[in-house]
Amino acid sequence: RMSTPEISFEFFPPASLKDSFRLWNTINALEGFQPKFISITHGTGNKPRALTQDLVETLLEHKDLTVAAHLTCVDMSAESTLNLVRSLAAKGLKDIVALRGDPAPDHGGAFRPHPLEK
Repeated sequence: RMSTPEISFEFFPPASLKDSFRLWNTINALEGFQPKFISITHGTGNKPRALTQDLVETLLEHKDLTVAAHLTCVDMSAESTLNLVRSLAAKGLKDIVALRGDPAPDHGGAFRPHPLEK
C-alpha cells in the first residue's frame, strides 16, 4: 500500500539553445519533488531523434535521477528500434517507455504496421 503518491515527469527535447537552458532550469526546479523517474520523449514531430539521445546521456551523467527514454516507435523498423535501444543502453540507460505512437498527419492518419524484417 502506497502512503505517498509517486510522480514522474515527461519532457520533450529542446528545440533551441534557449529551450535547453529553460529545460535544465525546469528539471532543477522539479528535482525536489523526487520523481520516481523522468522521461524524455524520443524524436517527436520534426525534432531530430539525436536530441533525445544527447539529453538522456547528459542527464544520466549529471543528475541523480532515474531517466527513461520515451520511445514513440511509429515509422521505425524493428531493426532501427533495437539499434536505438542498444545505443541508449550503451550510454547507461536502463529504463524505457515504448509506445507504438500515432502516425504523422502526412501519413494519412491511419496506423500501418511496419513490415517484419527477416
